[in-house]
Amino acid sequence: MSTAILSALPEEQSSLVQHLAHPQRLMHAGRAFWRGELHDRPVVLALSGIGKVAAATTATALIEHFGVARIVFTGVAGGVGDGVHRGDVVVAQDYVQHDMDASPLFPRWELPGYARTRLACDPVLTAMLLEAASLCVTSASSLWGLKNIHGGAHRAHHGLVASGDRFVSTAQESERLRSALRAAGHDVLAVEMEGAAVAQVCHDYGLPFAAVRTISDRADDAAHGDFAQFVQTVASRYAEHMVLSFLQKL
Repeated sequence: MSTAILSALPEEQSSLVQHLAHPQRLMHAGRAFWRGELHDRPVVLALSGIGKVAAATTATALIEHFGVARIVFTGVAGGVGDGVHRGDVVVAQDYVQHDMDASPLFPRWELPGYARTRLACDPVLTAMLLEAASLCVTSASSLWGLKNIHGGAHRAHHGLVASGDRFVSTAQESERLRSALRAAGHDVLAVEMEGAAVAQVCHDYGLPFAAVRTISDRADDAAHGDFAQFVQTVASRYAEHMVLSFLQKL
């Protein structure tokens, strides 16, 4: 049974495509999918596109058309939690859509029809992904010379991630988002644009889902510049290391 490796941007997945054994490029739903093997495990590689709708479409195609057994999302995110710094990684425990608001019909952030605000990731896959992520950040300095500008080692975090159809790129917006969610008991570590949609699709189909996000910026006024540079120089190395290590554990 195949594992789907989903990423938002091509830079996050290019090195994985190069590692594929018996690669086969297939087009479906206007998207390119790569089928092959990594570490003798059958995989399907796909780019989600940016935003929740694009990600949900890709996840549905992976399930309905390619029949994958599980989906793992790897990408980048803005860090908003205390102690979550650029170069760290966050493995999602669960997801919330920070732009979901169907009030007054439903409480703010609650998913209509689900009677819940958060969607949990698969605990078994998540534990394996967290182990792979921890190994990656521990090795970051020796493998690639990546230093934590805040001092000490890079860290792997585990907790709540928020998704929404907006690139959060000012300190004011980041703090407003974080404070509102925290006041409602949702202590968010990172913010991105796709994961919660994939989590919802996987929940609907009963498919195991796990996600890891490398922190490219602090979702503040420097986010745009930090993001572009980080994706080019760091994110692909992290994704390659974490995914290959994770697949060896399956």
